[in-house]
Amino acid sequence: MQITDYIGSLEAWELASYLVTVVAFPFAIVVFVWEKRREYQQEEEEIYQKLSDEYSELQQLLLQNADLFLYSKAEIDETAMTPEQIERRLIIFDLIISLFERAYILVYENDMNGQQKRLWASWHDYMKNWCRRKDFKAALPELLQGEDEDFKKYLCNLAQIKCP
Repeated sequence: MQITDYIGSLEAWELASYLVTVVAFPFAIVVFVWEKRREYQQEEEEIYQKLSDEYSELQQLLLQNADLFLYSKAEIDETAMTPEQIERRLIIFDLIISLFERAYILVYENDMNGQQKRLWASWHDYMKNWCRRKDFKAALPELLQGEDEDFKKYLCNLAQIKCP
């Protein structure tokens, strides 16, 4: 091998290293950041899906306890309920609060992007609908004891009640 061949191949390697530095390395960073964002979005959607599955299970529980009229807009006068019905209703309300708190902690953020807002909107609607029920709203002070403070404030605001 002659010296001129060696210098030519050295220049080729130097050019290749510049190309990697200028083009490939920034491209790799962009791809890495894009993949991380996509993974984060998938994780958010998986969390949302798991919570939605839990809400579907709750709806099955409401169906099994149809005598409590918890899904419909009609509410039973508590004086017409048996002690067992009152207890089942309170337990179901407690399950609802637990699910809502989990959704709040896992999905809600003060500064949400478009995707997060989309995922949160249905939970906000579920909470708002439950907070419209007089029996649920009346049980909230007891149900919210010991819950996350920010969640408590959020739900009290939706229910338009003073927080316990």
